[in-house]
Amino acid sequence: MEVFEAISGRRTVKAFTGPALTPDELEPLFDAARWAPNHKLTEPWRFRVLGEASRSALKIAAAGVAVAHAPEGSDSQLIGAVAAKKLDRAPTLVAVSCVRNADPVLEAEDFAATAVAAYIVLLTAHASGFAGYWRTPEVLRDNAGTEALGIGPEEDVLGLLHLGRTEGGLPKPPDRADSSRFVSYLD
Repeated sequence: MEVFEAISGRRTVKAFTGPALTPDELEPLFDAARWAPNHKLTEPWRFRVLGEASRSALKIAAAGVAVAHAPEGSDSQLIGAVAAKKLDRAPTLVAVSCVRNADPVLEAEDFAATAVAAYIVLLTAHASGFAGYWRTPEVLRDNAGTEALGIGPEEDVLGLLHLGRTEGGLPKPPDRADSSRFVSYLD
C-alpha cells in the first residue's frame, strides 16, 4: 500500500469482529512505530497491550471514574456500565504513553514524537488489513486508570488504540478542508 493511500484510506472504525490480534500481528506495527521522528533519539513511546486481567482492571476503574463524575440526578450506575462496556468494542487494546523528560523542550518534542508513533501504529494496522481508532477515555486521565495499567507518574498517557478486524468494511471518508485553508507560504 502506498503511503498516501494508507493516510487517506485509514478510517476510525468502532465495529470489530474476530479474535484479538496476536503478538505476531502486532509486532510489525510496533516495529514501524520505532521509526517515528524523534529529536535526540530518546524513544519515549511506550505501548502496553492489554490482556484479559488488565482490561478487566481498566473496566473496573472506568466504571468507578464514570460514576464519580456522573451528573447529579443521573443514573450513575448506567453511566459506569457504559464507560466500562466501551472498553469491549475492540478485541485488542493498546495503551500509549510517553516517558516524561525533565527538559520542558524535550518533553514537548517527546510527546509529539509519541503521538506520531501511535499514528504510525494505526497506519501500519490499516496497511496490514486491520482497523482501529485512537481514543483517550476519561479513565486514562485518572490515577485509577493509570494504576490499573501500571503507568506511573514518570509517564504521560496519550490514549488507547483500539485495534482489530473490521466488521462490515470501512466508512466513507469525511469531508476535509482543502489545504489552502490551513497552509501559508511565507517569504
